[in-house]
Amino acid sequence: IYAPTQKELTAKLRQEITAYQGVDLTEDSKLTLSEWLDYWLDAIMAGTIRPSTLNGYRRYSNLYIKPYLGDKQISKITPADVQKMYEVLKARGRVKEHAQYGHQLSGSMVHSIHTMFHEAMKAAKESHIIAKNPTENIPVPKANPKPKQILNDDQLEQFMEAIKHDAVWHDFFYTELTTGLRRGEICGLMWQDFDEKAGTLKILRSVNVPKAGELEIGETKTSQGRRTIRLPPSTVQRLKERRKHAVSQWIFPEPLAPEKPVRPSAAYYWMKRILREAGLPEIRFHDLRHTFATHALTSGVDAKTLSGILGHTNASFTLDTYTHVTPDMQQEASHIVGGFLENLLGKDLKPWQRNRPEGGARHG
Repeated sequence: IYAPTQKELTAKLRQEITAYQGVDLTEDSKLTLSEWLDYWLDAIMAGTIRPSTLNGYRRYSNLYIKPYLGDKQISKITPADVQKMYEVLKARGRVKEHAQYGHQLSGSMVHSIHTMFHEAMKAAKESHIIAKNPTENIPVPKANPKPKQILNDDQLEQFMEAIKHDAVWHDFFYTELTTGLRRGEICGLMWQDFDEKAGTLKILRSVNVPKAGELEIGETKTSQGRRTIRLPPSTVQRLKERRKHAVSQWIFPEPLAPEKPVRPSAAYYWMKRILREAGLPEIRFHDLRHTFATHALTSGVDAKTLSGILGHTNASFTLDTYTHVTPDMQQEASHIVGGFLENLLGKDLKPWQRNRPEGGARHG
């Protein structure tokens, strides 16, 4: 422990003694951080999160955390070590061969690495490997996600017109824009999920493809992701017609290999191509989901209902995600309330004037 003065050193020592009091560390506290991260990923996290998420965690561990702190004993890692690592990552990026650095990382990327690292060290503390979590209470760059883009009314109409001429992808994108499913979710739809009579669709799985890997069919992103949604009549009719000519168990199969679901990368490629040929703005696939949600909210769908359709954890998350819509909703609400009060009280009659005698005093 280091400090500029003896007084500060004594105070730090007391803090350490207090932190370790009553803590019964196991022999594993001598593990290096690399050894613990490998164990945490393989023995604790594997099978509890989606394979694509696990692969992402491995990349964070191997490319960003281990090169800086991997050889250090886990019980000796300090908050200062962690903070320094984040600062270097943000400024210079990951370590490459011959001590050369890659591109600097965005605040969002460092924030994601921190989220994973924090969970790993939290598990180490719960396993009595470390006395305290060194990732707690340190400055972390804020996530700065890319701004949402949506297709406005005219652009959405153009897009819908463009897909009419695409026999392969028409139904796929029509379903996407009327349900707001995540890309992996719509690729993973099977005919057994579609109830024509009830007009519903069950969302039970997600298709993911790790880089240069095979298709992975697994759980939805969250437990709330497993849901049943009610479809618009037009979408029910479209899927009903599509099933008559189905050659696969998948609602949207791979065109050249119908025994497999369509690859998410293929859906992304064709969306980009359709947008480009229609002269529409370049957007991400997830922005189709944002387009659906934004138009749903502005059309009067309440946040609780939309939250269930989108598979969000709760309605507050939905509202936080679509804060750009709430001013329009508030304005619309003010018009509705204003109209209601006018009908109730009379257009020029203020509430405090009702049944008030001529010249009478107004009391608060």
